[in-house]
Amino acid sequence: MVGPRSPRARRAAEDGDAELAGWIEAARAGDTDCYGWIWQRLAPRVHGYVRGRGARHPEDVTSEVFLAAFTGLGRFSGSTSDFRAWLFTIAHHKLVDEYRRRADDAEYEPAQDPRQSPSAEVRALHSELDAEVQEMLAALTAEQREVLLLRCLGDLSVEQVAEVTGRSVGAVKQLYHRAVATSRRTAEARREPPTVVAPVPFPRSSSTGGTIRPSSAVTQAASTAMTDM
Repeated sequence: MVGPRSPRARRAAEDGDAELAGWIEAARAGDTDCYGWIWQRLAPRVHGYVRGRGARHPEDVTSEVFLAAFTGLGRFSGSTSDFRAWLFTIAHHKLVDEYRRRADDAEYEPAQDPRQSPSAEVRALHSELDAEVQEMLAALTAEQREVLLLRCLGDLSVEQVAEVTGRSVGAVKQLYHRAVATSRRTAEARREPPTVVAPVPFPRSSSTGGTIRPSSAVTQAASTAMTDM
């Protein structure tokens, strides 16, 4: 899990995991109605992850992720934590597939390749996400953004993120801590009150963004990252 949780929050998470485990087991046994419940529980998180990573068509990628997951569900075994890690591994691969299709459809430009540069992701952030989250995620490197989203939206452990991304545990820890530190600095900068520096005749002001109000899965993840380690 990401960061400390209150006893009430831990109980709610445990209850949610128990419910999800029941749906997964029933779906594996052939109860297709449970596919819908699994989708409703996890699709917003997967969608937030692929959108935050700069997917050009996040709805399509999300659908591809769940189609692959449900098709292969009979071969899955493990806990709900294992299931989330498996699901976000599929999402990671589907994003790579989309990046490759994008590169194949256009003349290759290294500066525009999302595998080499966060430029495509930043464009997606500015067009689709809340202003606070745009600013926070755009301040991160592509690697930091990936780790932060997997930790917060995927609710994956450091070890699971390392397995999904092919990085070492130490590298994931370093990226995550840097992402959290940068996110906190961004949030603090937004909350600084306007100031006047004499003898400059015009006030030098900064944004007064106030408390971030979670309104989406990605916004909630951002808020979590800025308050938890």
